[in-house]
Amino acid sequence: MTDGGPIRILPPEVANRIAAGEVVERPASILKELVENSIDAGATQIEVEVVAGGARLLSVSDNGTGMDRDDALLSVERHATSKIRNAPDIENIRTLGFRGEALAAISSVSRFCLRTRRATDLAGTELAMSGGKLVDVRDCGCPAGTQVEVRDLFFNMPARRKFLRSPQTEITHLRQMFLVHALAWPGIGMKLTVDGRVVWMFAGGSSLSERIREIFGAEVVGALREVRLEAGGLRISGYVSRPTLHRGDRSEQYVFINRRPATAPVVGYSISEAYHALIADGRHPYVFLFLELPVEQVDVNVHPTKREVRFRQPSDVRDALIRAIRTTLQEGGARFVAGQAGALADAGNKTGAIVLPPGSKEGLLKIDDLPAARAFAYPKLPPAEGAPAHPLSRPAVLAGLPDSRPVGKPAQGDGSGSADGARSPWAWCRVVGQVGGLYVLLETEDGLVLMDPHAAHERVLFEKILNAMEAGTVESQGLLTPETAELPPRDALHVRRHMEVMRKIGIGVAEFGGDTFVVDALPAGFGGLAVRDMLVDVARHLELLGERGSGSRWREEAIAQAACKAAVKARDRLTLAEIEQLVVALASAEMPYTCPHGRPTLIHMSFKELARKFGRE
Repeated sequence: MTDGGPIRILPPEVANRIAAGEVVERPASILKELVENSIDAGATQIEVEVVAGGARLLSVSDNGTGMDRDDALLSVERHATSKIRNAPDIENIRTLGFRGEALAAISSVSRFCLRTRRATDLAGTELAMSGGKLVDVRDCGCPAGTQVEVRDLFFNMPARRKFLRSPQTEITHLRQMFLVHALAWPGIGMKLTVDGRVVWMFAGGSSLSERIREIFGAEVVGALREVRLEAGGLRISGYVSRPTLHRGDRSEQYVFINRRPATAPVVGYSISEAYHALIADGRHPYVFLFLELPVEQVDVNVHPTKREVRFRQPSDVRDALIRAIRTTLQEGGARFVAGQAGALADAGNKTGAIVLPPGSKEGLLKIDDLPAARAFAYPKLPPAEGAPAHPLSRPAVLAGLPDSRPVGKPAQGDGSGSADGARSPWAWCRVVGQVGGLYVLLETEDGLVLMDPHAAHERVLFEKILNAMEAGTVESQGLLTPETAELPPRDALHVRRHMEVMRKIGIGVAEFGGDTFVVDALPAGFGGLAVRDMLVDVARHLELLGERGSGSRWREEAIAQAACKAAVKARDRLTLAEIEQLVVALASAEMPYTCPHGRPTLIHMSFKELARKFGRE
């Protein structure tokens, strides 16, 4: 049943424009199709030129096999391809492109020019089209290979042209697409020119690690571990990051299936499962993985843009991928929990903890007397007899906390209360020690408290800078040497949008050309931050907040992310003085029970609960 009259066959130009809606989403979609054609043509050098975000000009040149005149004319017809011949070929696809729709769709919504020549031909062919109509075809002089120029994108579809974003945003997507293919094919030389300026130039014949170093820097490469596994026809190779290197989203997880930038649900699940219990929830590792398997075991014809594939044996892929990543992390010395246990054992020789030698089958070796721990009273009282009269020094790992004084346990009925004392989670406490190389165990007047130092430090730093902002007294501490950070295009766009918010919380950030930023100041007490990670995480969270938050919400979110990056990490071993300093600062916080993201800082177990668990009640 129809509402528009008799059914008719659509004219070719209308069908091409409909197809363009799937193929040509934005200039980055065109870049993907043209670069993949160049790779399929055996190119060893690909050059991309972009003007005005690709809306005015997008050009891709390669030194591949090229085409003769007849093939050039056929290439712009719908469903014309050299990559498959019959239906069985669809089950045996070995190239990146195969549908034969890209050039026809692109030429139907732009002013299109193709120049191509085979190495054995004396002259090449130039083909010009406008809005899907052939304008001219002639012989021309050109290098061996193919050059495609796409000008005035969507000139004949004003509605679609209005949906294009700003040139800067489109350039960000173009650069990201360019980098994805540069990672997928490190052996191919690639060059990107934007508005007359060379942005990226990669030499051919590079290894994957060299290409990663060029894009992400030596710091990221140093935290990667090589993955290699072959099982049942599946070969997994590439790099994954140690648990110490992670970020708040999956944008730096690159997966290539038979050299195709694509993914599948089972891949994302496998990566998360392999890192389970190694990194915090909501954090994601850096991943550069290549999965190669027989073409008949993977279906690439399940998504219009070929972004997603389907495996015929997904469980085998899942198991192999998890095993490959976990084996790599263990052999690379990245066993997070084991590393903490080793640190605890070392500390045990000094603190009297129970220590078992590796492989020991004996019982406990010895238990030394625990050292006497000092107690704290709130509000701060004058130092107890024998306690040092000077404030604790500021340990570097907990810089920015208020000074504190160790004091003795107050007598019952001590009436020296105050607002701070009433707000404190306890009237007095003493530090018992640190367990698991992470959590701090405290004894209070009515039970035991476990404190997460990272969450506690986050809360203290968050309130410190938030109060300073409200009072108009934010202090920035200049760096001795300004640090530069070159970011991936997507992250650079987020930072550029939110630089003003960052400056308001004391982060001195400015553009340094391209996608490079320079940071010359940080909020007072936030020293030691990894500048690059801090910029990315703060900007990403502001971007996710979007227009939903008020100005104060934006401000608080930015401060919370900066505090998270600056806070003491789980791997940091704290001294008694540092723990004491943190305990004092947390007790005087306005909201000492949770970090700015809502995670608990303290877990309390009363003496009554302990008595109940031991059957004493």
